Amino acid sequence: MMKEDSYLPLLLEVMTRAYAPYSKFAVGAVIRSTSGALYTGANVENAAYPQGWCAETSALAAMIMAGDTRLAEIAVIAAGQDICTPCGGCRQKIREFADPDARVLCYGPEGLRATYTLGELLPHAFGPDHLL
Repeated sequence: MMKEDSYLPLLLEVMTRAYAPYSKFAVGAVIRSTSGALYTGANVENAAYPQGWCAETSALAAMIMAGDTRLAEIAVIAAGQDICTPCGGCRQKIREFADPDARVLCYGPEGLRATYTLGELLPHAFGPDHLL
């Protein structure tokens, strides 16, 4: 497990790479896989709304492309007053690769704002184990 403070510099850097010309709402994400590797992502908007994708989706794609398949924790950053948690679609995508006890760390530019488990954000989730 990484120290929570150690994600902030990387999250701030990743957030600057967001492509958000329409909403102006930049989001960055860092996944730590169970192997310990870090994968980053930023939101990417598209004029043909809603064809863009979230930062969490970008980070998950980077993790899968690198050959990792299990997420230990995910950190998400966005500016604004409110705590930015993963959207419903991303919660379900995260569940595909994480257990309910995986940590979801929510940051603002000043630092960590809140920590949840995936199970707290997506209780009674439908996951891969339901199909076995």
